[in-house]
Amino acid sequence: MNKTPKLTTTAGNPIADNQNSLSAGPRGPLLMQDYQLIEKLAHQNRERIPERVVHAKGWGAFGTFTVTNDITKYTRASIFSEVGKRTELVARFSTVAGELGAADAERDVRGFALKFYTDEGNWDLVGNNTPVFFVRDPYKFPDFIHTQKRHPKTHLRSATAAWDFWSLSPESLHQVTILMSDRGIPTAPMFMNGYGSHTYSFWNEAGERHWVKFHFKTQQGHKHLTNEEAEAVVGKTRESYQEALFGAIENKDYPKWTVCVQIMPEKDAEKTPYNPFDLTKVWPHGDYPLIEVGVMELNRNAGNYFTEIEMAAYSPSNIVPGIGHSPDKMLQARVFSYADAHRYRLGTHYEALPVNRPKNEVNHYHKDGAMRFFQNDAGNPDLYYEPNSFGGPAEDPSYAEPPLGISGDADRYDHREGNDDYTQPGNLYRLFNDSQRDRLHRNIASAMQGVPENIVRRQLNHFHRADPAYAQGVARALGIEFEPDDELASLGA
Repeated sequence: MNKTPKLTTTAGNPIADNQNSLSAGPRGPLLMQDYQLIEKLAHQNRERIPERVVHAKGWGAFGTFTVTNDITKYTRASIFSEVGKRTELVARFSTVAGELGAADAERDVRGFALKFYTDEGNWDLVGNNTPVFFVRDPYKFPDFIHTQKRHPKTHLRSATAAWDFWSLSPESLHQVTILMSDRGIPTAPMFMNGYGSHTYSFWNEAGERHWVKFHFKTQQGHKHLTNEEAEAVVGKTRESYQEALFGAIENKDYPKWTVCVQIMPEKDAEKTPYNPFDLTKVWPHGDYPLIEVGVMELNRNAGNYFTEIEMAAYSPSNIVPGIGHSPDKMLQARVFSYADAHRYRLGTHYEALPVNRPKNEVNHYHKDGAMRFFQNDAGNPDLYYEPNSFGGPAEDPSYAEPPLGISGDADRYDHREGNDDYTQPGNLYRLFNDSQRDRLHRNIASAMQGVPENIVRRQLNHFHRADPAYAQGVARALGIEFEPDDELASLGA
């Protein structure tokens, strides 16, 4: 028979009574002397940490990535070093706009964040279930997020703010089309694709660079909800994603994704008709076909959601030798902003928390600060700066990333003007069949309820520039007549 462990205080002192608080008498006031009561109440007041400003509502699990195809000619990254190699990972999926208590089955973009515990450090790939995003310049990201959050006066979500911003930002059209399509409400995380979304870079042992995009293709098939089906789901449960993902893994029905990459030779970036570093654009698969790399499987639920999923901290700043960034302006900004968000939300030493701690050896000179609970002086108190004469951790030039080799017209990469924001959304629209287009039209019309007419008509002109049938279909769903107005559309161009 197992002996029940003793209940103690956080200092390890045995507790004699955890049922009755100390008081001056049967009806008397409580005593300040009851330090354990005060400790329990004080700790409860501090059990919550700030939720993520975006991607607050999430669901996650642990798993593995297994290499199935040799891509060492493109990258020296150890995670891809040999076929059959397995790397542990933790994944977190999320909605973008909803708060921590929001319903899972809402129309929104889903986050698709992965932390790979490689033998050369953690590699974080922080993407979405869409290959593009609403904006291409980080200057616009805080403003965009404001439109997705609550109105400062009404404290309600504002359709007017969302469509006003989108209609004044034509680069959003590609993502808006995906969001309002059938794929806008996946039934659960395992029934959606994932994408690195940004352009990253690979570099190999010879110092040759290629540009790369990451794709995670669901092996469970795509399953999505209509607006009406989602309303029925939310009416029964707000936790449908957590229930589905957690339940599947508990039942050993492990979700899997086929991991693929698109590879672009470095110099091709100078001649593509679109900016390959623009987060609102995709690379045509006919030009840069998918190459299978491996399989991702989720096979273990967290033992404690808070410590293993809520405190998981993902950032594009976590890269490994053989994988690099690109001139993608949104990616460049996220390299700073994500790590900074974790420092605010979790604390100075957030990467020393168990779920974020690399599996390999870690040596650095970060010192002190709140919750500095680890040792990193190798047993020698003189090792607290660099360079030093005491054998402390030192740089290794063999891991240096090769310099960028692209040139060309800088304006093509730096400015909003002159970008074609209509061809790719139009091409996507033309891929839809009649039923898919009809649902797209109705979803947009539903989302535009209560939006001022001038904003609606400005957005209709963007739809028209992508494909005239797109605008007419939405106008019919709205029950209005529409004639294109180039001057009105140009307000957002």
